[in-house]
Amino acid sequence: MSHPFFAHKQIGIVSTFSQLISTDFKDEKNALCWYRNLEGDFKELVDQLQLKENVTEVTANDLLVLQLSEQGNAARAIILNDLQLLTDFGAAPVLNLLKCYERDDAFDFIATDVYSYHVDRSPIATDTFLCTYHGTASDIIANEDALPKMLVPEIRAQLKALHDGPAAEFEDFLKDYYFDLHYQAQPNTTPTNLGVGHLWRLAVDHPTQQVPPCIHRAPIERDGEYRLLLIC
Repeated sequence: MSHPFFAHKQIGIVSTFSQLISTDFKDEKNALCWYRNLEGDFKELVDQLQLKENVTEVTANDLLVLQLSEQGNAARAIILNDLQLLTDFGAAPVLNLLKCYERDDAFDFIATDVYSYHVDRSPIATDTFLCTYHGTASDIIANEDALPKMLVPEIRAQLKALHDGPAAEFEDFLKDYYFDLHYQAQPNTTPTNLGVGHLWRLAVDHPTQQVPPCIHRAPIERDGEYRLLLIC
C-alpha cells in the first residue's frame, strides 16, 4: 500500500479496530488511522435516507428499514458493525447525514465553527473517532504548521477589546468562549485529507493526554452532495 498517510509523522496506521483503540499516541503521532478500502455502495444509503435538518442523525433502525441492493446492503453492514464496535468499546457513536454545519458569523475577525481548524477538548480521558463513508472528508494539519488564533497579534488585539474586562480574567474568557481551541494554518501549509472509508482516532485535549491534540477541520461540502459521517 502506498499512500501519503504512511509517510506522515503525525499519523499512525493500524489494520484492525483492536489496534486502533489500543495503540498509544506518542511523540508527534496524534492521529491513528484504521486504513480500509471498503466494499459497498454508500451513495445508495445516502440517496434513500431523509435529510430532516442540515445535520440529521441517522439511527440503526433508519438503516435497517432501507430496501437495498447487494452493494447497498454491504455498505449498511459495515456501518452497523462500526457502530457496534465503538459502542462495545464504550463510546457513543453518532451517524450523521450532513448537508452543512452551522456557520459562525458572530465576529468578522475570528471564526469558531467546525470549518475552522480546531482541537477538541474534554475534561476526561477520551478521543475523537470519525469516519466519512460518503462525501468530502475532514482535514488535519501538524501542530507545528498551525498557530493558535488567539496568538495572532491583530486577532488578539480584537479579542482583548471584545473582552473589555480585567486583564487577569482574559485567559479564562478565551477558554469560556472556545477561542483558544482554534488555529490558523501557517502560510504554504498543505493539510492532510482523511479520505473516505478509513476510521480515525484523533487525540483530544484533556489533562492526561501525552501528545498535543490533533488539529482538524470539517471540509466545505460539494454542492448537491451530502456527507455520511460517523463521529464520537
